[in-house]
Amino acid sequence: MHALVPYLLLTAFLAVVMLAFTGLARRIRRRGTAGGGLAGALAAYEEAFRTTSHAAHQEIRAQADRKAPTGSPDGLRRRRGKG
Repeated sequence: MHALVPYLLLTAFLAVVMLAFTGLARRIRRRGTAGGGLAGALAAYEEAFRTTSHAAHQEIRAQADRKAPTGSPDGLRRRRGKG
């Protein structure tokens, strides 16, 4: 029994740490304070170690930034093709 005490203490300590991190993550998400700094750090990591996913992320952001085509000012659509 005495041999299990250190392992039980270690397991309890890890459980407390994980619960603390879970609570911190919930609080950060609720308040929205994880914004720019975390995004910048993750982008730097992606660029350094995962170059293909970083390139894909940049392409997705570029697609999201593009504007949708606007309609005709008079509201009429022209058909192409048949004449």
